[in-house]
Amino acid sequence: MSLSTSAERNSFAQDLFTPLPARYDRLAEILSFGQNGRWRRAMVDQIGPAPGSVVLDVASGTAGVAIQLAGRTRARVLGVDLTEQMLRRGQANVAAAGQSSRISLVAGRAEQLPLPDASVDALTFTYLLRYVEDPQATLAELARVVRPGGRVASLEFCVPPAPFWRAAWWLYTRLALPLGGLLTGGREWFVVGRFLGPNISSHYRRYPVGWTEQAWRDAGFTDVVVRLMSLGGGLVMSGTRSGG
Repeated sequence: MSLSTSAERNSFAQDLFTPLPARYDRLAEILSFGQNGRWRRAMVDQIGPAPGSVVLDVASGTAGVAIQLAGRTRARVLGVDLTEQMLRRGQANVAAAGQSSRISLVAGRAEQLPLPDASVDALTFTYLLRYVEDPQATLAELARVVRPGGRVASLEFCVPPAPFWRAAWWLYTRLALPLGGLLTGGREWFVVGRFLGPNISSHYRRYPVGWTEQAWRDAGFTDVVVRLMSLGGGLVMSGTRSGG
């Protein structure tokens, strides 16, 4: 599927995720063989803000990362996501976790964040760059709102580099993932399962990991670290906003 403009990509992401919130967290764990939670923890490990710091969580979805950030670091968290239905589910999850006083969720676009320059102490983003028109420009926008010296970390799916595991990943994403989505979540999750594999492959053909690492540096991050997880099925990246 070719999506040529930012508006088209935003609209597609909203249509894709709008039906999913009620089962999103449980099914994300099932369809990632339980690795989603492990990857999230590895990403949050890279942040480590002091108590009272402000962390921006972009593509916050149902607030899973935001809740982990608030619980593990005692930071204040602002979550931003494009999809209103995901945010409503996130609000319920935040309330259930007893974190309503320290987590705020707002609608917004990663390409145009509703925040002033250097206004947050740290930033996370999850499964984001595949849905934006210009990953380099989006990284620059994320960097804009982080104070110098602030930590940034991300989580994304990846394509395993080893031929054997790459072949196994291809079979899983093209066959087992759509079927598993259908059986556990119905038609909406079948659509997502069928979309994910080709979308991930297409993204890394255009923007390989090496390109992404350099894009972080070009956006204004230093000490960029790339960590492949689960045989290469997950990618955690981290860096420091330059100028600190």
